[in-house]
Amino acid sequence: MDPAKPTREEFEALLTASMGSSQSFEGRVVTGKVTGFDKDLAVIDVGLKSEGCIPLKEFASPGADPDISIGDMVEVYVERMENMAGEIVLSHERARREAAWDKLEKLYEAGERVNGTMFSRVKGGFMVDLAGAVAFLPGSQVDIRPIRDVSPLMNIPQPFQVLKMDRKRGNIVVSRRTILEEARAEQRSELIQNLEEKQIVEGIVKNVTDYGAFVDLGGIDGLLHVTDMSYRRISHPSEIMNIGDTIKVEIIRINKDTQRVSLGMKHLESNPWEGVAEKYPVEGKFKGRVTNIADYGAFVEMEPGVEGLVHVSEMSWTKKNIHPGKIVSTSQEVEVVVLEVDEEKRRISLGFKQVLENPWQSFMENHPVGAVIEGEIKNITEFGLFVGLEGDVDGMVHASDAGPDKSGDENLAKYNMGDIVKAVVLEVDVEKERVSLGIKQLSEASAAKHKKNDIVTCIVTDVKDAGIEVRISGDDENAPVYFIKRTNLSRDRDEQRADRFHTGQKLDTMVASIDRKTKLPNLSIKALQIAEEKKAVAQYGSPDSGASLGDILGAALKGEEEK
Repeated sequence: MDPAKPTREEFEALLTASMGSSQSFEGRVVTGKVTGFDKDLAVIDVGLKSEGCIPLKEFASPGADPDISIGDMVEVYVERMENMAGEIVLSHERARREAAWDKLEKLYEAGERVNGTMFSRVKGGFMVDLAGAVAFLPGSQVDIRPIRDVSPLMNIPQPFQVLKMDRKRGNIVVSRRTILEEARAEQRSELIQNLEEKQIVEGIVKNVTDYGAFVDLGGIDGLLHVTDMSYRRISHPSEIMNIGDTIKVEIIRINKDTQRVSLGMKHLESNPWEGVAEKYPVEGKFKGRVTNIADYGAFVEMEPGVEGLVHVSEMSWTKKNIHPGKIVSTSQEVEVVVLEVDEEKRRISLGFKQVLENPWQSFMENHPVGAVIEGEIKNITEFGLFVGLEGDVDGMVHASDAGPDKSGDENLAKYNMGDIVKAVVLEVDVEKERVSLGIKQLSEASAAKHKKNDIVTCIVTDVKDAGIEVRISGDDENAPVYFIKRTNLSRDRDEQRADRFHTGQKLDTMVASIDRKTKLPNLSIKALQIAEEKKAVAQYGSPDSGASLGDILGAALKGEEEK
């Protein structure tokens, strides 16, 4: 007899010890003896009338051959005392599972890890053998990052964390990712303790995004923001680095609570902004290259790492509310004037228009106040006319200065877009870029040339019952029209008739007086006749000399003809 193998009596004693006094085997885990093999079955004796058979595969670990021999004592689960063939139904796998569940529940309650083996791929994840109990490993819980090839992880014992257990339903969910994250967190915590701000380290670029790059510092990732890559403008980090590149960086900030590390590359270079105020003094002219165009202006690179902004308001003297892209283009070389430098904030304000001559200053020098100009009406608004002048300068004629009428609307109604008009320069404000014009002042200036008792030639523009309307010869159509009352048409009552005149007729009149309010002359034919009569009397005699008035006037006319 083999001393290593128990006798029948010893086996019965062991069975009795495992079962107690209970005679019910069904639903229990008992110890049985391997008595033989039948093809792919192992024959097990559990001390009952009949023996049971268990497939050999239940004694094999995933990916390995069955490890069992005749005489081995094994734990089995009695599923049924007797099937239809009168045989006892046993399961070694079920026994392992029950034992494994007991152990797993204790480990799960304690929050401890369990060992297992991934042995099969299923929909949504993998199956894991936990020493007899089968668990589900979701695909998202395999690794920290998605992995394409999981074959190196299959059939290899490794630790897992139980996330959820339900013994009634037989469900177990485990995670490998949690183990890796804990290990990584421990590694990160250890690494971050060895890092210091302003420390220069090497890292490998792991990922490149629009806003920066993530750099692996040997187990911990740091963020290298795009603004910290270089002093010069970078549209996208891929312009200077790619995934897999080994780069030198400086640690800018460390947050040990959140384990976040901020990195910088430009800090390893000399700062081009140092001494920039002396290099680019205010009002100095320099050349640069347009690097970027926005709605509010254009950025100009003065040198690598130093950029200035030309605000849209500083691009053109005359082109307002225009997109900068219609004035300059990217990569274009331009000449600029430095307007302001803030070395601390790293800002330079530049101007395009300051390179060119100020058209408002030129206009003021060429057209002082009082000068008469001519231009085309570009726009008509409720408050005035905008007139295009030389040098792309616009001048404005206020409604009240557009004509002699008191109503601005009546003044503006006389004009149309595209009309060419003459006006007087009333004011030029170079700083505010404004030119004030007046049309009625043109007429007033013309009228101011005439003084009381001046003789002026007029043209009849209209004949009315109460008198005639005339315009001084030489004035344009915008000049004021003067009305001569019927009583001022002649010295003689019989000649004070408007119908004696016709439109277009030229006649001489005299400035009888100047209106105090309008400053315009009051014209009179009668006053001219009286003045001529007095002049003739004074020159050729007086009524007291015995000569008639007709003789005196006749002599005066004869004298004029002889001259």
